[in-house]
Amino acid sequence: MKLNYNYDGNIACRTILQDQLEKLDINYQLRELGQIEISDTISEACFEELQTSLNRYGIHIIDNPKGQLIQKIKDAIVEIVYEKDKFPNTTISQYLSDKLNYRYGYITNVFSEYTYTSIENFIIIQKIERAKKLIMDEKLSLTEISYELNYSSVAYLSTQFKKVTGLTPTMFKRVVDKRRKLANNE
Repeated sequence: MKLNYNYDGNIACRTILQDQLEKLDINYQLRELGQIEISDTISEACFEELQTSLNRYGIHIIDNPKGQLIQKIKDAIVEIVYEKDKFPNTTISQYLSDKLNYRYGYITNVFSEYTYTSIENFIIIQKIERAKKLIMDEKLSLTEISYELNYSSVAYLSTQFKKVTGLTPTMFKRVVDKRRKLANNE
């Protein structure tokens, strides 16, 4: 028997964090995406156990300031791409500067230095990943998807989609449909 599944990575991550923190009886409060506030001081052994249990799920505690900034940049971009109402009325550069309290030049330099890619490229990749999910959900047309992701046109979405995936959105949908059909026939 095959099961197909879909998941929201943010919800899954928050649930894992809550389970592991509660398992270790740690008082905490979930803050913004990627941040937890621990109310009490915890022992080194408890911290190491938490770190080990989270690592098992691919969740890593970031302890250096630049690593924390990079994660905040990524989280802010994911938030913009996945929550349309959070998409800034200003430019993304201004939004990131305001949200993170750093000059955009500094933000881009740190991001590029540690990730070996630009913020702009990271945004494009996130938008295309979201477009793929929306195409697979089959609830929206390409026009609606391009609007949802703040593209100026379907053609621009298609150009970026092909550049990142090697397929047009229509070709991608055909491949997904064909795989679903084959999976259902087994």
